[in-house]
Amino acid sequence: MLKNRETQVFLALLAVALIAPSLVYPVFLMKVLCFALFACAFNLLIGYVGLLSFGHAMFFGGAAYISGYTVKAWGFPPELGILAGTAVAALLGVVAGAIAIRRQGIYFAMVTLALSQMVFFFCLQAKFTGGEDGIQAIPRRMFLGMIDIKNDFTFYYVVLAIFVFGFLVVYRTINSPFGQVLKAIRENEPRAISLGYRVDQYKLLAFVLSAALAGLAGSTKALVFQLASLTDVTWQMSGEVVLMTLVGGMGTILGPVIGAAVIITMQNYLAGFGEWVLVTQGAIFVIVVMAFRRGVVGEFIAWWQSRKA
Repeated sequence: MLKNRETQVFLALLAVALIAPSLVYPVFLMKVLCFALFACAFNLLIGYVGLLSFGHAMFFGGAAYISGYTVKAWGFPPELGILAGTAVAALLGVVAGAIAIRRQGIYFAMVTLALSQMVFFFCLQAKFTGGEDGIQAIPRRMFLGMIDIKNDFTFYYVVLAIFVFGFLVVYRTINSPFGQVLKAIRENEPRAISLGYRVDQYKLLAFVLSAALAGLAGSTKALVFQLASLTDVTWQMSGEVVLMTLVGGMGTILGPVIGAAVIITMQNYLAGFGEWVLVTQGAIFVIVVMAFRRGVVGEFIAWWQSRKA
């Protein structure tokens, strides 16, 4: 499934991830993994199809609410709660995608933003979401009936397994014939149409897959923090995942992971500076756009290729 060099890098990072909870707080690592999966899902859409969505928070946050509610109110086991949130995110992706893909460029972005705001106001008004309080104290029951995820150390490895699954789905997608068509659409959509591809169907399928993976990340995050709140569905959350992807490297497989780690680490360890965290994030975004347009991973790959040449 993975190429030789990519396999080596992947296994090295996986080895680091396996020993990481012995060195770093597991809840922080789980947050990084959830947002890394969210960024990978977003990157699938913008990096390989060329569609900029400003509404991915509706999938991330919507799935978090569904997962939290089904686990807390309906007594679902955590694995079914995660699947329920992912399924609802995919269904929402079908509806939103069918509307949004009729437009391109900034119009596509604005349509997704408008749809996301509609979901935000629904979550604000709906009774089952808890309004501004959100869904709190989501219980962590036995995962698969035998894994005690009340222990953060144990739950970390469950979250890691979910992330690896989502990451491999993205990798397999972009390296499949389907992924090659997506790249062709990104590079020259009229030419793809002239070759006989049903471009709208490909874009819709990619949009739904991206939404489902974003929902998987949101569902898992709700169980990690035992909370689903309005923060998960705000437009700022959509902006954060854009920032993560651009900082790490849009259109690269590992870029979103690195970008998510950088942004979450900043938010965690610079929290004492208050609003200055946002100023710092904005400064980093400007620097990346001006000096490192390929992102951290993209620039490293370009440097490595030129060095080999």
